[in-house]
Amino acid sequence: MTIQEIAKQAKVSTATVSRTINGIPTVDPVLARRVWRVIEQVGYYPNTHARTLVSGRSRIFGLIVSEIANPFCFPEIVQTFTELGIKHQYQVLLSFLAQDSSLAESVARQMIERRVDGVAILTFAVEDALVEIFARENVPVFVVDMESADSLVKSVRIDYEHGIRQAVQHLAALGHLRIAFVSGPGHLKTVMQRKAAFLECMREIGLPASGQLLIDGDHTMAAGIRAMSILADLQDRPSAVVCSNDMTAIGVMHQAFELALEVPRDLSVVGFDDIRMAELMIPPLTTIQLSQFAIADIAFRTLLDCTKTESDRSSCRKHTIKTNLVLRRSTGLTPGRFRDSNYESHNKPATQYKTVLRNSLSS
Repeated sequence: MTIQEIAKQAKVSTATVSRTINGIPTVDPVLARRVWRVIEQVGYYPNTHARTLVSGRSRIFGLIVSEIANPFCFPEIVQTFTELGIKHQYQVLLSFLAQDSSLAESVARQMIERRVDGVAILTFAVEDALVEIFARENVPVFVVDMESADSLVKSVRIDYEHGIRQAVQHLAALGHLRIAFVSGPGHLKTVMQRKAAFLECMREIGLPASGQLLIDGDHTMAAGIRAMSILADLQDRPSAVVCSNDMTAIGVMHQAFELALEVPRDLSVVGFDDIRMAELMIPPLTTIQLSQFAIADIAFRTLLDCTKTESDRSSCRKHTIKTNLVLRRSTGLTPGRFRDSNYESHNKPATQYKTVLRNSLSS
């Protein structure tokens, strides 16, 4: 089946068929539907190389994610982005970028040589070098949490503080005063933002954030195990731990079990991301949800906007994804705090924290 035969059956010109296949927005919608109906009936598959020559677009989007150290998080981004590509007849060129920044130029070159129509960089790291390379080649780029005056650079803001504030206030309402935080790799900007949000939220309600309760990690279960071992050796160990991601929190829970500490009776644990394994833990992990689906969906649709004519673009919209606390069963009352007669005379009433938490969760 040729394009000429499609045109004959649809009773339109070959130019109309060509413009329809290439997604030219000026095609009469009635004629476009007629063309697609014939294409579906005869099972016609357009020649992608020919379409590229005609439209000047490859109908390929690049997707760059970090090395999959967290196998329960990035697959959701990849799956959502790829499914949207299929729906909108776009191929997805996938690349993994580990911590070795020297590979950035090679990854960018591979995508530029394939003439990608846009690239979503979802490594959650410092992507300045990659963005600069693509912008230099006039390739639209989507990144997370980046401010740029370049019209080719699109972004979404993640409100980390909202979910972390809910978590801190939830733990305070349960009577926890010594709350530890286990962070991730320092080169990830999301890690810096999550840690800064934790410190700010602790400051807001007047709880100290002692340096010995701030543990560096690398977003792995092993890091959670190491962190819990360090915290357990403290003379006054924390009664709650907030982790920069769920894999770390799972490691903390594992080591707590090894140390005969029961979660949440002896230790409350909060994760971040809400990966699929979180609700399967025993007990199910209380965590701060960051929708990977929403990130991938906004990234794809923003790049799709960039392929439209200048007058039809809507990518100037500002997107924000809000994080939210998901309450499960890994958090509970701090051991013995509410049975201590001196508790309320030396500390803020728990009822105050509960009121703040209710207001936060309803916002």
